[in-house]
Amino acid sequence: MELIFATNNRHKIEEIQAAIGNRISIRTLQEAGIEVDIPEPHDTLEANALAKARTIYELTHSNCFSEDTGLEVEALNGAPGVKSARYAGEEKNFQRNIEKLLSELEAADNRHARFRTVISLIWNQKEYYFEGICEGLIIHEAKGEQGFGYDPVFVPFGTEKTFAEMVISEKNRYSHRKKAADKLVSFLQNIH
Repeated sequence: MELIFATNNRHKIEEIQAAIGNRISIRTLQEAGIEVDIPEPHDTLEANALAKARTIYELTHSNCFSEDTGLEVEALNGAPGVKSARYAGEEKNFQRNIEKLLSELEAADNRHARFRTVISLIWNQKEYYFEGICEGLIIHEAKGEQGFGYDPVFVPFGTEKTFAEMVISEKNRYSHRKKAADKLVSFLQNIH
């Protein structure tokens, strides 16, 4: 079974492939010969994920999926949320995003946050969604060198390590992206 994953983000590709294992062959946009920058203009993770999947489906007419992930911080009323990658500006600089996040939480007692991933699958011309959530806390300063994005300041409940202090197999015990990918795999196994 083969699916096109509507991304060229190597970190997301590594995480999804690690979550799925060898049960499904994933082709990146680059491997599928697709060079397109898909905008994410929508107000929800679901709408952005679906827009990316539909764009690739229209180009290839192949089964495909995409995902959108946001960090939702309780004290910031769910921000940065759908704007997580562009929180500090359009250049998607995660160092600046982290600095902005920590600055805005400086006086906050409530540091509860969650990562939420929505996968949008187009399979045999039908659209499906799968969601994964990881609850945790935002710490006061970055720790760790692994992962990407907000991983250095996010500690999932059940551990004292940030995502950036974990190797991918350890991160997948908690990961929002893994939870969504598990639902995707389960669905595909049941219909295939």
